[in-house]
Amino acid sequence: MGKTYERIDGRLRQFIEDQPVFFTATAPLAADGHVNLSPKGRKGTWRVLDEQRVAYLDFGGSHAETLAHLRENGRITLMWCAFEGPPNIVRVHGTGEAVFRDDPGFAELVAGFGDADGPALRAVVVVTAKLISDTCGFAVPFLEYQGERTLHAEFFGRKSDEEFAAYCESKDFNGVSMDGLPALPLPLPPR
Repeated sequence: MGKTYERIDGRLRQFIEDQPVFFTATAPLAADGHVNLSPKGRKGTWRVLDEQRVAYLDFGGSHAETLAHLRENGRITLMWCAFEGPPNIVRVHGTGEAVFRDDPGFAELVAGFGDADGPALRAVVVVTAKLISDTCGFAVPFLEYQGERTLHAEFFGRKSDEEFAAYCESKDFNGVSMDGLPALPLPLPPR
């Protein structure tokens, strides 16, 4: 039986911080628009900011659907699943905001992630919870975590800020969503 919570603390916070992967879900307002579901990973790239807010680092290199949907309507759901240990699924339904590099609060937010900051960082997504819930997760399989992938850092780590900005400008999937919504403010300002 699922439960709802008023804050992210105690065991919920610990569960979120312990998971190696989570998922984001967003959608445009248009009824015929595409719902987006994205996996997120890389150790240390998300954190609980306080009892109502979580944040994660958004890296370039793929589509920017989540950013486009947040810019249009702000709706987002985050989900963490237990792939080991007791079964559990935690969801944070809320509103999100992408904090881009030219925002005055960007540097302070990024600093809180320590070594997780890396090449091709586009934004910090801050999510404010409107509903926090967990459910049993009895159908989620056991999976073994084997380690972090390094391909993203290897590919983008060789690019300067200027080369990364040029890369983003050259890719249609970075500037607008599949539904034509603006995603990234281009050109990206340097870090």
